[in-house]
Amino acid sequence: MNSDTIKNSAERAPHRALLMACGTSRSALDKPFVGIASSFTDLIPGHIGMRDLERFIEKGIHSGGGAAFIFGIPGICDGIAMGHAGMHYSLPSRELIADCVESVACAHALDGLVLLTNCDKITPGMLMAAARLDIPVIVVTAGPMLSGHYKGRRRSLVRDTFEALGRYQAGKISRDELSCLEDSACPGAGSCQGLYTANTMSCVTEAMGLSLPGCATALAVSAKKRRIAYDSGIKIVELIKNDITARQIINQNSLENGILIDMALGGSTNTALHIPAIAHDAGIDLPLQIFDDISRKTAHITNLRPGGEHFMEDLEYSGGIPAVLHRLYDSLKSNITVSGDDILAIAKCAEVGDAEVIRPLDKAYHKEGGVAVLTGNLAPDGAVVKQSAITDDMLYFKGKARVFDSEALAMCAIMDKKICAGEVIVIRYEGPKGGPGMREMLSPTAALMGLGLGNSVALITDGRFSGGTRGPCIGHISPEAAEGGVIGLVADGDTIIIDIPKRNLELCVSDDELDKRRVKWAPPEPKITTGWLARYAKLVTSAATGATLR
Repeated sequence: MNSDTIKNSAERAPHRALLMACGTSRSALDKPFVGIASSFTDLIPGHIGMRDLERFIEKGIHSGGGAAFIFGIPGICDGIAMGHAGMHYSLPSRELIADCVESVACAHALDGLVLLTNCDKITPGMLMAAARLDIPVIVVTAGPMLSGHYKGRRRSLVRDTFEALGRYQAGKISRDELSCLEDSACPGAGSCQGLYTANTMSCVTEAMGLSLPGCATALAVSAKKRRIAYDSGIKIVELIKNDITARQIINQNSLENGILIDMALGGSTNTALHIPAIAHDAGIDLPLQIFDDISRKTAHITNLRPGGEHFMEDLEYSGGIPAVLHRLYDSLKSNITVSGDDILAIAKCAEVGDAEVIRPLDKAYHKEGGVAVLTGNLAPDGAVVKQSAITDDMLYFKGKARVFDSEALAMCAIMDKKICAGEVIVIRYEGPKGGPGMREMLSPTAALMGLGLGNSVALITDGRFSGGTRGPCIGHISPEAAEGGVIGLVADGDTIIIDIPKRNLELCVSDDELDKRRVKWAPPEPKITTGWLARYAKLVTSAATGATLR
């Protein structure tokens, strides 16, 4: 066992003394040492229930014959960080999380890990660490939040707070009603109720085989989630004894299964950053184009918020991820899972509880999957869009550019009602390097929806979008403006064509004119010059390669 490094031989007497100071018994020294990497915090709704789950994981580890050790991992709530300087830290925190898990697991010679996670950057950061370490791991995602209720209708965070702000600004609802929505949209613990990034990554994790069946959609407040936590504790000891390590599960097949489930569900575009980053740490090359290749041949068979009207609780009651995999059986690739069963076996025996929530392939919501990868002179290395959350009449859009060099400037123009129908809002210098940190743009996109401009205005950016974004919003434009990308040369009034069916993003400006503009262009001064974000900006790679660090 790895842990023999710190607990065997006479020269490890000081190490054993320190372990016993923690309450470790001598009998526990003969057992596998299992770390519970817990991202519990009082600051994130998706994580406030983790103290309870820690107990059940710990019980499972002890029942399985292991010794459990809980340690903390930082987390950021993207919703709370949204729309201000805090969002600079969100994507970079993924790297911090991976580094923290790696550091503790290696420094303390742990034999295996249970990764207790839930939200946007925490889950991919944990998975990146698992791929690096290649020791036995199992992931427990803490589960989705129940829907809120107000005036006889189910409510959710994005529609009923972020988008409600736009409705308030447009005079469609009162300040009192906005306050009531604040009170009711998020009723308690759990990741936000739609298929936003947190829940998308939970579903991807289960489809990759790194969580027990049913984990992704089991609700945060449910006894089912407690049972999964307990069973995960038992199972990690079994994985250690059988030497089933992370890279035996994280491989080309499992990564493609993860993308497949994302496309079928219509999940967040952020997976186009996170799955390649996980692959990178597993030593696997996963080009951005593979997302589009899989999307073109995968039907979109669920329609959860933000694009549709179903909630994560509906997916759970309809059979969860095993039921979705059942529909996708012929497209799945064989791969071992932490349960010990092949993913194909899990898919085969699953049942669909509601054929409207999880439709058959021949009655899909859309013929193609949720994400499309666009290229063209504006995005030679690629850009991504959630096509499943766009109305058919906006899949092709031609408009005049309105250019903003930051999200804040764009947001001011939107809230001051200075954006007109037919325009393409261009937000640049918000990429991984230029941001720095590639901030999410949920505030402007939700405000456009609330103001009633969601089907008459497009938005493009070298930043990224929340999984809660809907409408013609194209992100991850690469190369980004700060690295000399064409998006940095766009001028007010330029014509931009967005053609999603043809996967094209085009700036209607001649090459000669672009060459003239390029001569005059100079990289801007860094927005942040101190602290670790300054180091991050120097090390981060393109969004097209997962925004990993060199």
